Amino acid sequence: MEVSEVPDVPKGQRNPENSEVSPEAAASEAAPRARRRGRTALLVAGAAALGLVAGTCVGYLVQAERDPTKLPPLSQPTLAQATGKGPEPLSAKQDRKVKVNGDLRELLLKKPSGAKDADYLGDDDGWMDLATYAGNFEKPEYAFSDFLSKEFRRVAVTGWDEGDDYAVEIRLTQFHQEETLGARESTDDDRYWAGTEKNVKSWPIPGTGDGAAYVYTQPESDPGYLPYYTAEAHAWRGDIEMEIWMVAAKPVPKSKIMDLAKRQMERL
Repeated sequence: MEVSEVPDVPKGQRNPENSEVSPEAAASEAAPRARRRGRTALLVAGAAALGLVAGTCVGYLVQAERDPTKLPPLSQPTLAQATGKGPEPLSAKQDRKVKVNGDLRELLLKKPSGAKDADYLGDDDGWMDLATYAGNFEKPEYAFSDFLSKEFRRVAVTGWDEGDDYAVEIRLTQFHQEETLGARESTDDDRYWAGTEKNVKSWPIPGTGDGAAYVYTQPESDPGYLPYYTAEAHAWRGDIEMEIWMVAAKPVPKSKIMDLAKRQMERL
């Protein structure tokens, strides 16, 4: 995609303050919206916590008024041991845990026939470290800390240009998820901020529960560029968050972003 026509860096990687038009400058100045929901989420969490404490206190009071329940006898009948073979173990292809713990890049959609590699992704062989990923945000230092708290593990990324029509970037971000559901939380943040934008239409992504695709109906315009249109999609499965970003010279059809999102989620 020619720089003189539309930016070749998908939405979520632009800095309006930078008027340079080179792909390298645009990629290095990447800056999507900060993905925090602010005090609203804290208030909801606080209300939930208070409800939990109150419910626990009521439970103790109710239990204290009840008569003791007789315990069953200690001796129990002997259970017969089952015979026969147990279930066959899953193959590596069927076991999702084996699949997602392998080379995460293998789960990314393949570049369409005739499309060109996205130069703005750099030469990191399909991987993006946390520092680089955090650099895609309006407040990189905050994003870095936030993703550490979400138990960030790794990011696999791919992208391509389809002639002068579309630029696409897909990211799969994986989290350790030992103490927090990082993939779901990060997706929730993305969907929240996408939903606050003006002139946007959204649709649920089938089979994802709460995943959604967004198409912006009005063009954006940065210094040095002709007006351009954007679309994005966000969903999660297990410990992996999916992000798709698109930039186009004309409005992105719903079918285009939805097809990419559904096919990418099917690979997870």
